[in-house]
Amino acid sequence: MTLPKMNKPFSMIREFHLADWFTLGNAVCGMGALFSVMTYLQTGEVMHVYFACGMVLAAFIFDVLDGRIARWRQQTSAMGRELDSLADVISFGVAPAAIAYGCGMQGLYDRIVLVYFVACGVSRLARYNITAESLSVGGKVKYFEGTPIPTSLLLVALLFVAALQGALRESLWFGVVEIAGFMFHPLVLVFAVSGSLMVSRIRIPKF
Repeated sequence: MTLPKMNKPFSMIREFHLADWFTLGNAVCGMGALFSVMTYLQTGEVMHVYFACGMVLAAFIFDVLDGRIARWRQQTSAMGRELDSLADVISFGVAPAAIAYGCGMQGLYDRIVLVYFVACGVSRLARYNITAESLSVGGKVKYFEGTPIPTSLLLVALLFVAALQGALRESLWFGVVEIAGFMFHPLVLVFAVSGSLMVSRIRIPKF
């Protein structure tokens, strides 16, 4: 049995535009945030929460830059759009939920809400791609429905302030409630609200 020859090694990478590399930077920062949270859970050193929050901020900066660069160079593609969505799922969906879990939202109901938040983010991005594709045929997209997933940066900022004040784990703001034998932290409701806004019909202008 012979393996097929690769006539063009790294051919896919060669198809990347400059903006796509910034999109990959977004994804890399998202993964960095996840690793920082896991390190915090292992060591208990709060500086890793700071690192995780900082990595999400860095991901946001890359996310802004890739769009600006794509418009500047007039290089947009379906691949770039899909790549951007996948990176956003990591950095602004999974990473914020993981940070919340690391900060203490670890009860059963907390996890259900955090999964709901990520599912809403994924759904919002899927709708974004479909809307962009359908509307771009007739002209420039003027608006999208639902709040953009990068708005989860506000949730990360909230957790960063909580970490600064030592309000983590047992000291998490608004305490903990036991319901049917399972723990629930009321603070996790901000993730439920954020997720619901992402899949809402609210029209967000496209600048």
